[in-house]
Amino acid sequence: MTDLLFRTDPYQREASARVAGLTEEGGIVLDRTLFYPTGGGQPGDSGTLLSEHGEIAIATAVKGQGDAVVLVPSEPVSLPPVGAEVTQRLDWDRRFAHMQMHTALHLLSVAIPLPVTGGQIGAGKGRLDFLMPEPPEDRDAVEAELNALIARDLPVSEDWIDEADLDANPGLVKTMSVQPPRGAGRIRLVRIGEGDSQVDLQPCGGTHVARTGEIGPARLGKIENKGKQNRRLTLHIGG
Repeated sequence: MTDLLFRTDPYQREASARVAGLTEEGGIVLDRTLFYPTGGGQPGDSGTLLSEHGEIAIATAVKGQGDAVVLVPSEPVSLPPVGAEVTQRLDWDRRFAHMQMHTALHLLSVAIPLPVTGGQIGAGKGRLDFLMPEPPEDRDAVEAELNALIARDLPVSEDWIDEADLDANPGLVKTMSVQPPRGAGRIRLVRIGEGDSQVDLQPCGGTHVARTGEIGPARLGKIENKGKQNRRLTLHIGG
């Protein structure tokens, strides 16, 4: 089992760890990891591992068996042995851009309150697919509402809910294509705003900024037809 440091503090950029295992494919499993593994439309983190055995560039991270997170080197290299101490450093600019975009896409699902059929997070560019037979009548109004939510600098926090309670509140699940992971008894919720100022609450395992003001201005890009009932909205932030 890997201790998920990105879950307790998504702003942590560097941490020590020990090598807990190596995979046949050349991946590295640590006992504690800063690296978010690919999932929920969010790419795995990249960065560097440092040890007395040398420096290894990490291209991405993926989910392994059970709760393990596997770090994938950018090229085949000699791996540190099990038990070795390492220092892990994130490609912070890329991670933070993912945090900004992931939070912005949550807000886009507030500005467009329709079921989400898919999504993808990138650094500076992302998308959501909606169950939307017709495109928005006023895209400028959607963009303005999204930026107004961002400008409110709402706090972003997490909570947890029992699986049975989630089953009793199916409206919390906005994404039709990805269902929350089950089997652990509890499911993580991400809340934007608090009290009377809460604007969103939905299951999510990704990393997010602490306040919406950290996202910065957002711009709607292409709106594409992806089937009779689906529209894809591209979102840009930064740059």
